Amino acid sequence: MPPSDPLKTDGRVKRHVRSCIGLLVLISLTLASGGCNSCAPFTVRTRVVNETTPSKDMSPISEMPIGPYFDCDNRVAIIDVDGLLLNQNMTGFMSVGTNPVADFRAKLDYASRHGIRAVVVRINSSGGSVTASDIMWRELNAFKARTEIPVVACLMDVGAGGGYYLATAADHIVAHPTTLVGGVGVILNLYDMEKQLENFNIFSQSIKAGENTDLGTPVEPISEEGEAILQSIADKMKHRFHDVISSGRGIALSGDESFLDGRVITSDEALAANLIDTIGYLDDAIELASQLSSCKLTPVVLHRCDDVVQTAYGISPNNPSGSSIISLDIPGIKRSKLPLFLYIWQPDPTIEP
Repeated sequence: MPPSDPLKTDGRVKRHVRSCIGLLVLISLTLASGGCNSCAPFTVRTRVVNETTPSKDMSPISEMPIGPYFDCDNRVAIIDVDGLLLNQNMTGFMSVGTNPVADFRAKLDYASRHGIRAVVVRINSSGGSVTASDIMWRELNAFKARTEIPVVACLMDVGAGGGYYLATAADHIVAHPTTLVGGVGVILNLYDMEKQLENFNIFSQSIKAGENTDLGTPVEPISEEGEAILQSIADKMKHRFHDVISSGRGIALSGDESFLDGRVITSDEALAANLIDTIGYLDDAIELASQLSSCKLTPVVLHRCDDVVQTAYGISPNNPSGSSIISLDIPGIKRSKLPLFLYIWQPDPTIEP
């Protein structure tokens, strides 16, 4: 065999290198254009698109595929709702939390734009403020109307108060065998600290125009008239909660149901009362979402880009590590915070916004 020409060999090597570089550039451009936001295997296709807006998605939300397989075109998004539901930033010393209401909307918007075929809202919350819960409930209903894709709620440790209020917007509610469900009630945390302040020779000298301007102040006992005013507001908000359950669950409430007194009940009791549809696990909720969408779906967890998510149980934390180096949380002391009516199951009185 005649010896090979080194010049020809060198030329073939250079052409091979250029081909590899070209392929790598094509792959990089494909990934930069958005795609499925995944590191899973994919098929490279080329096409010419005339776009009037940038194709790169600048969303603060990302998705993490989980499971043994990946289908870019058929995904079910897991959206976590965890902790206290308040429309405010969860900030504090070494805090990693943000606004849970804003995060929820951002994840729904991401699902709307990226071809998600179904959504599982994973809820682990005892509730939150009346308005924050209602906003999230409305956003989920609007998402369903806009996308026309199935939504399944999966209740974890607790699905109570505003957490359950939100779940009623789903097409189907799955609760774990050990989930606590309910908390259908309203509370406004007020405290009488008059005697305690007197011990420190602190007395109120408020100047006001309007008898009820400081209604609910902790520096003096609430009057019977003031209590009646606030009780009327709480009753109206309770009735709204009942209406949401009736419309979302398709049941007529007489008002005499035992779970309407604000208690939490077990999954078995919730199933019997038609507050949930199925007792199962998160995997069952994901499988149900696939069945409702009539195709096999790859589960992906939607999360903030700076959150570490490795499994379907990963969360976007919305609680601060601490509001100060030395944490002091005495009910009624932090008067800089707005007093809020809450849809919440609240066995711990220090849990207050």
